[in-house]
Amino acid sequence: MDVRLRMTARSRTAAPVGSASASSVLLASEGRPFDEEAVRLAARLARGRRGHVRVLSIARMWGTSFGLPHPGLLPNKREMAEYESNVAKAVRALKRAGVSADGHIISTRKPTKSILGEAERQECEAIVMGADARRTWLVGDFMWSQEPYRVRRRARVPVYLVGRDG
Repeated sequence: MDVRLRMTARSRTAAPVGSASASSVLLASEGRPFDEEAVRLAARLARGRRGHVRVLSIARMWGTSFGLPHPGLLPNKREMAEYESNVAKAVRALKRAGVSADGHIISTRKPTKSILGEAERQECEAIVMGADARRTWLVGDFMWSQEPYRVRRRARVPVYLVGRDG
């Protein structure tokens, strides 16, 4: 599999990865395990300015019952343990790389809004996410795995997408 790095930002003044650095980086996931390349990129961005990395995983809430959250639609204990394990592994890898890091899990039905809200609250200067190959707009709009592209479209900071094409 060919691993490629894709980077875009709303403002076209974003620095290429080699020269970019940020004092605060958000390493986010819509629920998938964190890719090693994404963790390394987040560490490289933060290390340049002795920054901090906030690791965020989204726990998918499956819906609502009459507009109110229903306990049966929330992630179960096994799923939450998996999210916690993914976040803990990423935080350990970042700390081994010599970067200050902490982790957080949010349960939501709107991951883009939650990821961008967390980036704003933490005053992050960059967002790093793992991403699948991009799908067409018609199909991609219905796929949870296309969330990184929705984050990239709406973000006001550079968004670095690391993923496998194919």
